[in-house]
Amino acid sequence: MKKLIILLSVALYACSSSDENPNPIQVDEDNNPPVSQSFTSFLTGKSTDLVTSPDGGVCLMGGSTENDQAMKWFLERANGGDVLVLRATGGDGYNSYFFSELGVTLNSVETIVVKNAEASTEDYIHQKIKNAEAIWFAGGDQWDYISYWRNTPIATLINDAISNRNIVIGGTSAGMAIQGGYYFSAKNGTVTSSTALNNPYDTDVTVESDDFIKNEFLSNVITDTHYDNPDRKGRQVTFMARVLKDSGVQIKGIACDENTAICIDDNGIASVYGQYPDYDDNAYFIQVNPELITVEPENCAPNTPLTWNLDGNAISVYHIKGTEDGNATFDLNDWTTGTGGTWENWYVDNGALID
Repeated sequence: MKKLIILLSVALYACSSSDENPNPIQVDEDNNPPVSQSFTSFLTGKSTDLVTSPDGGVCLMGGSTENDQAMKWFLERANGGDVLVLRATGGDGYNSYFFSELGVTLNSVETIVVKNAEASTEDYIHQKIKNAEAIWFAGGDQWDYISYWRNTPIATLINDAISNRNIVIGGTSAGMAIQGGYYFSAKNGTVTSSTALNNPYDTDVTVESDDFIKNEFLSNVITDTHYDNPDRKGRQVTFMARVLKDSGVQIKGIACDENTAICIDDNGIASVYGQYPDYDDNAYFIQVNPELITVEPENCAPNTPLTWNLDGNAISVYHIKGTEDGNATFDLNDWTTGTGGTWENWYVDNGALID
C-alpha cells in the first residue's frame, strides 16, 4: 500500500506539472538563471525587484569597445534600480562590467539572450521589462531584434516603459541602429556605402519605418554606427535620400564612430563622449540643408548612381569630437544649437560623397 501511494503521488505531480506549464521559468533560491528553449538568462545582483524613479534618456554607442563615461551616464539614470540587457547572441559579458566595474550602485543587472521569435511571448521576459529602470541592447544583427520583437508584446512593453515610466534606454552597434523612427533593418544583410551610393534601390538598401522602438527625439531620425570602420557616411546619406524621395519626410541622421557615444537627456540635449584628442572619435548630426527651398536629390533612382548635390549644399552636418567629459553638445529640439562642434556641408555627385 505504501508503494502504491508513492507511485500515485509521483504520477499526479507529473500530470500537474505538465498541464500547468511544460517549461516553467523561474529563478531559484540560489539565483541560478532560468532555463528555456527560447532564451537564456544571466542574473547578477538581487533577484527581488527594486522600484526607483529613472531619469530617462537615450544612449547611442557606435560599436566596438564601450565608452566608460557614457556607460556611467546611462547606468546612473537608472537611479540604483534594475538594468536589463537584451541580446540575440553572446553571453553575460555586460553583467560584471555594469554591476561592479564602473562604480555605479545598481540593484541588479540581468542579461537575457533570446534565441528565436518565440521568446516574445515569454511571461518571464515581459515581467523583467516591466521591472527594469534601464534597458540596453547589445550589438549583433539588428534584423534579429526587428524580426523577433517588432509588433510583439516585447516592443509594446519597451515602449510603454519609455513613455510611462521614463526608463533610460540605449544600445551599441545593432542596438543603436534600431533606436530611430526610421532604421536600416539589414533584412537582406549589410550594405556598403559604395553599393548604396551607386544604386540607392539595391535590394540590400532596406530602410524601414514600421513602428518599433519609439524615442521622442528620434522619431524622424535614422542612425548609423561604426562610422569609421568601415566608412558608412555614404550609405547613411543614401538612406536619407531614399526616405526623402519615397515619403517626402525630411529625415535626419545621427551617427558616430566606434568607441564613441551620444547621450541624449530627457530634455533633448545630446552630449558626445569619446577620447579625443588621444583618439579621433567623432559624432555627426545630419540633416537636409534647412536653408534650401528645393531639397530633393537631383537623381535618386534604381540602378543609377545617386546625385544629391544642390550646388554643394544638399546636406548640413554638425560634427562633434567626442571627449571624456562629454561637454560638446547638440540640441535635438531645434537641430540648430550646438556647442564644441563645427558645421559642414556634404553632397553626393554621381555616386561620390563629398564631405
